[in-house]
This record gives sequence, C-alpha cells and structure tokens, in this order.
Amino acid sequence: MMSNERLRWVVVVGIVALYMGLDPLNISPAAQVQEFAPQYLSLPSYANITFPRDTHNRLQKAEIQETDFCGPESLAFDAQGRGPYTGTSDGRVMRWDGPLVGWTEFAYIALNRSHVCKASSVPSPDSEHICGRPLGLRFNHKTGDLYITDAYFGLLMVGPEGGLAKLLTNEAEHISFRFTNDLDIDSGGIIYFTDSSTKFERRNFMLAILAADNSGRLLKYDFKTKETSVLLRDLHFPNGISLSKDGSFLVLAETTTARIFRLLRFWLKGPKAGKAELFAQLPGHPDNVRCNDKGEFWVAIHSVRSELLRFLGPLPLLRKALLKIPVPLRYTYSKFQKSQGMVVRYNADGEILEVLEDQQGAVVKYISEVEEQNGKLWLGSVLLPRIAILERLA
Repeated sequence: MMSNERLRWVVVVGIVALYMGLDPLNISPAAQVQEFAPQYLSLPSYANITFPRDTHNRLQKAEIQETDFCGPESLAFDAQGRGPYTGTSDGRVMRWDGPLVGWTEFAYIALNRSHVCKASSVPSPDSEHICGRPLGLRFNHKTGDLYITDAYFGLLMVGPEGGLAKLLTNEAEHISFRFTNDLDIDSGGIIYFTDSSTKFERRNFMLAILAADNSGRLLKYDFKTKETSVLLRDLHFPNGISLSKDGSFLVLAETTTARIFRLLRFWLKGPKAGKAELFAQLPGHPDNVRCNDKGEFWVAIHSVRSELLRFLGPLPLLRKALLKIPVPLRYTYSKFQKSQGMVVRYNADGEILEVLEDQQGAVVKYISEVEEQNGKLWLGSVLLPRIAILERLA
C-alpha cells in the first residue's frame, strides 16, 4: 500500500505534469504561435569546424559605451560623418552627438506611441509590435534620407530632419512581412532587404531558429516604381545583407540552415545574375554584414551555437515537447546560444582576412553589426544596452 508521503508526491508530480502539458496560462513558447512544426535539423559539432581563432582575444580591448536604451542593432553614419545613428527596442532611432550632448532622438516608428513605449535598458519584446523595432539602418548619402527596416512595420524612410518614419512597403506577392530585418541601397536607389520569416515575428525569433524555419525571403524595392519583388525565397532566417563595392553582387547571411551557418552571394550583374552561391561558412549564428571602403565584408557573429541545439536538431518532436513547457523562452535562451564576441572580415572572394574575438564574452558579446568608420570598429548589440568601440591600428 502506498504511504501518504509517497501519495502526496505522486499527486504533486501529476499536477505539475498536467500543468506543463495543458499550459493553461498560455505562457509556453509554443503558445505564442498558431502552429509550431519544427523541421529536422542536422548540425555539425562546433569542435569539428575548422576556423581560425583569435587567441589574443583582441575584442577585449574595446571601449564600452553604455546606453540608457536597449538593442542598438545597426549603426549608420550620415554623409556629414555624424553618428552613429541606431535603432532601439522602444521604437526610436537615436543619434550620437558627441560626449557633451550624448544621444538625442532623431526619428520614431509608430505614429501613436503609447505609454508602453518607454526607454529601457532591458529588451521589451512584448511592446515591439506597438512601438516598432528598427533593425537595419542605411543612408542614401545623395539625398540624406535614412532607410529603416523595422521588424514589425516593414521598410520605412525618414528625411534628413528626422521625425516620423514613412512607410514604403510592408508586403510582397500579397504576403505581409513578418520579420523585416536588414537592408542595403545601390547607387540607383534600389533597396534590397530581408524578411526573416513569413511565419514568425521578431519577438519569437528563437522559435524560428528552433523550428528550422525556411520561409524567409530576399526582396527588392524600386523607389521609382514603388514596386516590391521577391528575389529569393525558402531561406533559413535571412538576416544581414550588404552590396559589394562595385554593386555586382550582395552578401546575405542565413542565421540558420539545415547544414551550417553560412553567407550567400547573390549575383545582381553579369553572367550569373539572379543566381545564389555559397560565399562562406561560419562557426556560429551570423547577424549583420557590412562592406567597408576597401570592399571587404565585416560579419558579426551573434553567438556560437551550443551543443544542446546540435543535440536537439535531429529530434523535432522533442523540441516541440520542450517548447510546450510553460517557461518563457527568454529564461532558457542562453541554453541554446553560447555568448561570446566574434567578428570576421572577408575579402570579395569569401576568403578570411581577420578574426577578432572575446572568447569568454567578458567585454563584448552578442554582437549584431560591425561598422568601420574613421579608424574605429563600432560594434552594435541587438540584446544589450551598449555599443563597443575598438580602435584600429593605422
């Protein structure tokens, strides 16, 4: 006969199991989307990836500039060299006006900013769809206009004086953007940009990764004709994007793929125009890509994949079951990502020129972009309330 103590434990365990299975408060990650159908995902061990390392951890020499806002993902400088300009998690674009003035508000995304749109040093994913979440920033240096990819509102533009951003496009082929991410502009005013998923919003980006979602698209917007067209589809979390110096191709980061994290080269001109090919393979999740004045590409590695994600990759049903557990994903995020700082510089042929790291993440981690300006590397972070600045040797 079962003792009273054991019976109590059986009842407690049964109640906990029932609660986890039913998720009555709808707080589990899987409850945030209508249908979560993870795909098979096979990833190689990080230990088996051959990649040069920065044994001197040179990113640890970076200067950290703390901010009173969170998530300066992208960094841009205007034609006069002012900036950087950066987006925030509360839906604004801020400009750095030097140490005496500090950060000033330049633009904002939502017309009716509610009381929830407050500056905060912590992420605010629950209000991003209301306030906006500007991610990619690029200037048209001929006109002074700033173009913005907002994760929820789409592709926008704001004039040289700032203020409320104007919507340019938020759908293609009658499919609304769900996760507008990054962009670049060619000399003729054509805007290339990414929509990371047609199923998952930015606030559910880890679900997109864990589902191995491949509904992302590479798009083009013609400012003259106002037409939006799809250049590539069925992409795994298309993220950062950058045109080559001569404009003949662009480099596109796929944050997740069924094989390995990678950069794609999409040809815009020449005999290969319209075709995509592998540009480089990466040891972790890439974020933004930026081309410097020499035609080299800086790639920010947001994080190195953990072995837990590799283990769960071939087990889609187990991933689905784990995401039914009523614990918000932000509390388990670190289990799927290994936080450290890494940026990689490539030449136009996809050859590695330089790797900079903070392998312990002691000073720099969760890097979203590298912007090279006036002998400095400016490093953004989509998660943290800070920007890192690394002086470059002449």
